[in-house]
Amino acid sequence: MDYIVQGFKGAFDLLITFDKEVFGIVSLSLFVSITATIIGSLISVPLSVYFGIKDFKWKRLFSRITYTTMSIPTVVIGLMVVIILARKGPFGRFDLLYTKKAMIIAQTLLVSPYIFGLTYGLTKSRGELIEKIGLTLGANRLEIIVLIIKELKVDILVNVATAFSRAISEVGAVMIVGGNIKHHTRVITTTISMMNSMGDYPMAIALGIILILISFIIHSIIYSYSREE
Repeated sequence: MDYIVQGFKGAFDLLITFDKEVFGIVSLSLFVSITATIIGSLISVPLSVYFGIKDFKWKRLFSRITYTTMSIPTVVIGLMVVIILARKGPFGRFDLLYTKKAMIIAQTLLVSPYIFGLTYGLTKSRGELIEKIGLTLGANRLEIIVLIIKELKVDILVNVATAFSRAISEVGAVMIVGGNIKHHTRVITTTISMMNSMGDYPMAIALGIILILISFIIHSIIYSYSREE
């Protein structure tokens, strides 16, 4: 029990003193995950709304593929990115592997199917009525998509927040493509994993507490916003 108590004491010391290494890791994690979530949202939200309201021949099969991509293991995504960005790969000449950019690419590929799938399902269940209202008002396809996004913005924000939580808490993809390099590509989850294996529990616990707080703050903001709507 002593090592647990000492671990929490050390963790709170790191948090109270604003340890430079701890908060450097946190800031990098936030930067990578927020950037990936924004890029993924800008791509996935409009496309998912478009396909959600569009009728086409293979929509059932498309839906199954869409929901399957949401559960792709993070290590598989990391492996795909490594193969593409490796020196012998198609984008090897850009030297992106083991950089923040590679981590952003991996997390964008991770969150995009998640945002797409959740918003696609939301649009299929609730977008039809909004589409009919838009058509009655003489709106074109683009205007209908914008209207649906506005009407379902709270639910879409919840989807985006859920995707962000998945991004900032995953370890497989960023470990593979980032390499967990100190002061360069070391993020919260990869550090926790490494510190646990080394038996350095104070930093691991401190980062775990911060990770929980980040998730709590984001979902609290969205919950408060949804109550005001």
